[in-house]
Amino acid sequence: MLKKSFFAIAAAVAVIASCNTPVPESADVPDIILETDIGNDVDDALAVDLAYKFQEAGKMNLLAICINKEGTAPAEFVDILNTWYGHPETPVGIITSGADCETDAINYAKAVVDIKNEAGEPYFERSLSDYANLTEAPELYRKILSSREDNSVTIVSVGFSTNLIRLLETGPDQYSELDGKALVAKKVKRLITMAGCFNDPNLHEYNVVKDIPAAKVIFHEWPTPVVSSPFELGVQAQYPGASIENDFGWTEMHPVVEAYKAYQPMPYDRPTWDPTALLYAVEGDQWFTVSPVGNITVTDEGSTLFEENAEGNRQFLSVDADQAKAIVDYFVKTITAKPANK
Repeated sequence: MLKKSFFAIAAAVAVIASCNTPVPESADVPDIILETDIGNDVDDALAVDLAYKFQEAGKMNLLAICINKEGTAPAEFVDILNTWYGHPETPVGIITSGADCETDAINYAKAVVDIKNEAGEPYFERSLSDYANLTEAPELYRKILSSREDNSVTIVSVGFSTNLIRLLETGPDQYSELDGKALVAKKVKRLITMAGCFNDPNLHEYNVVKDIPAAKVIFHEWPTPVVSSPFELGVQAQYPGASIENDFGWTEMHPVVEAYKAYQPMPYDRPTWDPTALLYAVEGDQWFTVSPVGNITVTDEGSTLFEENAEGNRQFLSVDADQAKAIVDYFVKTITAKPANK
């Protein structure tokens, strides 16, 4: 079963400088931790590519990539990406005992990990080795957040809420005397999610339904503003399979291209659910229409319901046809560009 895609069917029926150089820190360059279920849907891989490109352009500081998909393949795939793009120092956090999602889609992360060269050796270089013993994401969050300026970190969550709820539940430790919720309130500026659907209460979006209890808490209790890039937005802005086939001739093998090819039979277009969340986090509302502030409630079935409220601090994004086209054009131009180290 494809990540988010069984909900896409329902929706369709219903509507038919090498970047080893640190980026200078400033108030205009957001510090971002990317939280992803990479390996479930290929748009996560596109979002990671976009993160490196934004970092290379001096538009963001990528503090870490935290994974909420079980297994060693997602972490090894992220390590391949970090190494290939020239960012081997980027910390990687993992999850154990997370949501059961291994049979939901073809695990393209594992497909790329398993690619061999003519000698039978791994094709793509790695920088790490012991993927099962990387730091658990909640601990990595605490380590990073405790070292940052107050109200400075943006978390972009394009997967399940499991790691985030576990972060809120942490207690004081060697990194901070604050518990998780207080640490988030002090250090995090805002949370940007790919989650929910706000134009159809009967559509239960994948990232929400894979851990409904966590999603309920995050939308209700997360102590900073939350902005969601929802299901319906990503469906409107689809990355073209033709670009995957035609726009990467500058390299013999590209890990994101190989992931895209492994995920579904080519050619196919894929919604940009996750890249749109990162785009908003970095470049703001110039590409989007942002809802008024309000509250978001998650039902027991996984619906996400928005209620406008001047005292609330939850919002969601939407796009019209022109905005969607502009976003896709921007993604194609950015994602197909050579990384700084190539």
